[in-house]
Amino acid sequence: MRELMKQIRSAADMSQKELAEYMGVTFATVNRWENSKATPNRIAQEKLYELCQMRSIPLYDYILKKIEAEVAALRIPKERLVLYHGSKAGIEGEIALLSRDKCDFGKGFYMGTQPEQSLTLVCDFDKSKFYVMSIDLKGLDVLDVPADIEWAMLVAFHRGKMDQIKGSAFYKKYKDMSGSYDVVVGSIANDRMFYVLDNFFLGNITDLALVNSLSALQLGRQYVCVTEKACKAVRIEKEIELSHLERKCLQKVSEENRAKGVSLADDICRNYRREGLFFDEIIEENR
Repeated sequence: MRELMKQIRSAADMSQKELAEYMGVTFATVNRWENSKATPNRIAQEKLYELCQMRSIPLYDYILKKIEAEVAALRIPKERLVLYHGSKAGIEGEIALLSRDKCDFGKGFYMGTQPEQSLTLVCDFDKSKFYVMSIDLKGLDVLDVPADIEWAMLVAFHRGKMDQIKGSAFYKKYKDMSGSYDVVVGSIANDRMFYVLDNFFLGNITDLALVNSLSALQLGRQYVCVTEKACKAVRIEKEIELSHLERKCLQKVSEENRAKGVSLADDICRNYRREGLFFDEIIEENR
């Protein structure tokens, strides 16, 4: 919090005395904050957030740079891939297959390639934790799912959208697709893509609109450990604490990204309104 305080005050072009007057606290209090002898309470952090909004201070950039510096300081060996994980309540014990069954690629341990994926996923939860992770993929069987209709149909299978055609060759194809792998890698269905996927499953848009949205939204990637062997190859490198101030910023970023993504997806879907196949047509063709 100390460095963040200094960055905010510097960007606002305020002295410690001026910041203290704005915050309604003493000079000594601000000094203690910046020397890590005390931490601003929730009310003070709300006030700091208002200052960032009022002065257009790039708080989000500061958060990402802080994480980048934390990762660099860890000096993680090159053979280990750096990933990120957000947990609503924190990780207890060993890495395990903790997710719900009906997630994108089934039950597993999910990690993202970009810190913002995990940060915005858990920023609404006060007890959530953010982790820098790493994995050594040597000796693991990895399935890399392309960002196309195959990805969408694999997600459809794991979310139970194909249950109506159980027993069909089409159903079996996606049931078996990731069954022999330790790690599944593919685009992450974040808030923006979740909106498009839902519209695809509901029959509002075609597969062509879905694939074009998937490409245009430039989603990050996720690595999902789907076996205990893969989980044992994962290591927690560091837990990075998130302040109330940072969570407030991340909530706003999440909302803005969601709105931008929905708007972009709507434009793409209008352009491909009648081209391609609807989900129920694909299912019907493969009964």
